[in-house]
Amino acid sequence: MKLVTFRAGEAAHIGMADPDTGQLFDLTQSALADGSDAPVFSSMLALIDAGDAGLDAARNLHARRGKDPAFLSDLSGAPLLAPLPEPRQMRDGMSFETHIRQSGSGRGRALAEARAKGDTKEIARIEAQEPPELPEIYRQMPIYYFTNRLTVAGPDTHVTWPRYSKVMDYELEFGIVTGRKGKNISAGKARDHIFGYTIFNDLSARDQQFLEMQGRLGPAKGKSFENSNILGPWIVTKDEVADPYNLKMTARLNGRTVCESVSRDMLFSFEEIIAYASRDEWVHAGEFMGSGTVGNGCGIENGWFLSDGDTIELEVEKLGILRTTVSAAKTA
Repeated sequence: MKLVTFRAGEAAHIGMADPDTGQLFDLTQSALADGSDAPVFSSMLALIDAGDAGLDAARNLHARRGKDPAFLSDLSGAPLLAPLPEPRQMRDGMSFETHIRQSGSGRGRALAEARAKGDTKEIARIEAQEPPELPEIYRQMPIYYFTNRLTVAGPDTHVTWPRYSKVMDYELEFGIVTGRKGKNISAGKARDHIFGYTIFNDLSARDQQFLEMQGRLGPAKGKSFENSNILGPWIVTKDEVADPYNLKMTARLNGRTVCESVSRDMLFSFEEIIAYASRDEWVHAGEFMGSGTVGNGCGIENGWFLSDGDTIELEVEKLGILRTTVSAAKTA
């Protein structure tokens, strides 16, 4: 299933999206009309908390009511919100070796400057240059940070960049939504705790981020501003993603492809990340855990930064397309 949260008048409903038919089935409204399991479909968190029984109830409701035009609408015109508007927790890591090695090397800025000059030789030299070695700590554990769960936005959001930053960047990621509570979960059993997968655009105010992290803490305002954590377009339940570690990942800036990669190069699987995160700590249902940026999936690696009015599209095989438009802040 592809599960969405969308605006229905003044309320937020959850539904099932079918990109093949272009239809959206309203689970919240149909459950109220059906008179069964209505609380389960009051929000995405409620559905997640209901576990496998909740997903079975969604399938059964769709089987009974899924052809009723009263509960169907055009998916392309639906005002989609983030599928999980307020995760119970948000963690994001650095799981892709290429990104870790390149992101602090100055590669992206050098490429952007060479492109601005039309210096094809310099571009070729930079692209052929071997990045720094991977610090060993990244092989020892799946390092992550906690990000702001209250700055989440959904597909087709228009983001105004924070006034304190001039360097606008995106990050091509995907991640999991957890489906059950657990502590000291083994990697072998961690897949049972995955509810589904979604795309993540970890918008980054790079100049602020690099400034803050000179203090050996953070990121703070480099990652946390209004609508900085973009999730969507939906949560794809894990039964539809047999192998999450072989998915094509693509970024397009104003229609130009700026990254083509694959998810197979993660240093740690999501199962291993769950196991690490749950060591002597409860991991709750309804958390989001990000993969970190895929190699060459951001401006500080590929040199394609965001400018005022740009639209960035992130596409992950089986998970859909997540589109965001950015505007520079207007100064007084």
